[in-house]
Amino acid sequence: MSLLRFTRDHEWVRLDGDFAVVGITDYAQSQLGDVVYVELPEIGQLVEKGKEAAVVESVKAASEVYAPVSGEVAEVNDALAADPAKVNTDPMGDGWFVKLRPADPKELDGLLDEDAYQRFVEGQH
Repeated sequence: MSLLRFTRDHEWVRLDGDFAVVGITDYAQSQLGDVVYVELPEIGQLVEKGKEAAVVESVKAASEVYAPVSGEVAEVNDALAADPAKVNTDPMGDGWFVKLRPADPKELDGLLDEDAYQRFVEGQH
């Protein structure tokens, strides 16, 4: 089973072999509304934990997507350029943003597990 973790900024990260797949949570996409544009980083770019890794624009607002872990961008989800609505329809699956080569997988230890994230979201209301 793959390791899934969440940030308090509503990103998720799932370890998939040597890669960390990153996206935004269902809660985040529901707060944003209809996603109309996604700006992804360049392959090979280094991102730092807690810093901007991508930008998502919706009919309501533009919002940064922060890197849950530091690492090198190994792959970006090019399908989002043609169909940014995938972020709304499948935020935890086909709506992923980037795959990173994590610099330090131990950074995942400080993130929320699914239960802790659900409690955090419930406290947002």
